[in-house]
Amino acid sequence: MEAMWKPELNPETKTKYLAIVDAISKAIQKGDLLAGERLPTHRDLAWELKLNVSTVSQAYKEATKRHLIGGEVGRGTYVLATSREAELFALKDSGKDSVANGSFDLSTNIPAVHPDDRNAQNLLFEALERGAGTQAFSYHSSDLLMRTRFAASQWLSWRGYEVKPSDIVPCAGGQQALLASLLALCEPGDKVLVEKFTFPGMKAVARQLRLKLVGIECDEDGINPEGLEKALITSGAKILVLNPNLNNPTGFTTSEQRCSDIVKIIKRHDIVVIEDDVYGPLSGNRPLSVHLPDHAVLISSLSKSVAPGLRYGFVSGCQRLIGPIDAEVHATNWAMSPFIVELANLWILEGRAFARADWQRHEVEARWSLAKSRFKKMGAVNWEKTPCPHLWLAVSGTANDAANKLHDAGIDVVSGELFATTPQPTHHIRICLTAPESRSLLSQAIDKVIECNVLSSSLRSI
Repeated sequence: MEAMWKPELNPETKTKYLAIVDAISKAIQKGDLLAGERLPTHRDLAWELKLNVSTVSQAYKEATKRHLIGGEVGRGTYVLATSREAELFALKDSGKDSVANGSFDLSTNIPAVHPDDRNAQNLLFEALERGAGTQAFSYHSSDLLMRTRFAASQWLSWRGYEVKPSDIVPCAGGQQALLASLLALCEPGDKVLVEKFTFPGMKAVARQLRLKLVGIECDEDGINPEGLEKALITSGAKILVLNPNLNNPTGFTTSEQRCSDIVKIIKRHDIVVIEDDVYGPLSGNRPLSVHLPDHAVLISSLSKSVAPGLRYGFVSGCQRLIGPIDAEVHATNWAMSPFIVELANLWILEGRAFARADWQRHEVEARWSLAKSRFKKMGAVNWEKTPCPHLWLAVSGTANDAANKLHDAGIDVVSGELFATTPQPTHHIRICLTAPESRSLLSQAIDKVIECNVLSSSLRSI
């Protein structure tokens, strides 16, 4: 008979049913609980944990609300194919209904709503008039892919990264670009180096491809050089995934000196860097890959700076690294929509994409200043950093306790546990300044966060 799964409850989480929910979430993230796996009955788990059945029932109910598990009468309770990490990619309702209910979403990392988007129909009609719809109901042609590579090279040139169109592989968004890159450059079981706190998409891809993540300590300047050197020696890893510009979730932007230190280590160990630059256009800093023409793959997209619905991304680098990725057409450009691709191409070539990115950067700066004026006295974040669309806030207790307390008050944030690559409890939460539809709604949401009294009075290190 198969052994029953038994969670290890975090003693720092005082509310027992929430400790069970957190244990379920961690087990799914680590792969200890797989999609479709059956959980113990309420009574059996209560017996194992020496708790009341009602406590386990409450935990299962909350885990179901978070889309971690699902149950059917007579069949039992099972792990769902989606997890809390997948929820972050679904756009939550931050509009009038949620505000009327007194709730605010600060968890979804989406760009601020651009004024033009209120007339989206006009934008689509304009694109059709300019010929974007000529291949709307067909597979993309070689001509369209060539135009896309050229447009992408213009975008990267604007970022200060000069690359030939032939060294660019179009993809249906940054997440698919990451999946395609790791699929081509790694084998199942390989170790991949990442920041200690890494974005949910990275953890999701690692699970899909059976990769082992090795987290490296970071500070306000970025990834720790000594930690990187040690990890390379002890792990034998040959791939390093970095998000150095407006890092998700911590918000740091790697300093020039730190970039120089990291580049020397990468070249000395002859490893490959996959750089996620989706937030880069909002930072004003060039990608780290500029200094690593023979050792880096750069991933970029328009999702965080122009419009997430375009699903327009690309991978670039030298042919030695790009060749294997380009060969996986079903993992790269096959899923791209010809109409949307042509619309994005037009926006880049006619300058609209750059104008929208500039608007987004200024909106982030305005919202950052708003948050700074309200949070500054609390010491929960370093305000000397480059303005960022998300904040990594230090909390007085555990991250999960803080996130649960805010959730109960109608504020959705993301616990630092979701980004962690190690099992130790974390003491930060991430909030997204651009998720609310307006600065006014952001201001109201910040008021509620402050009222909940979960933030630390002293700045904690990353």
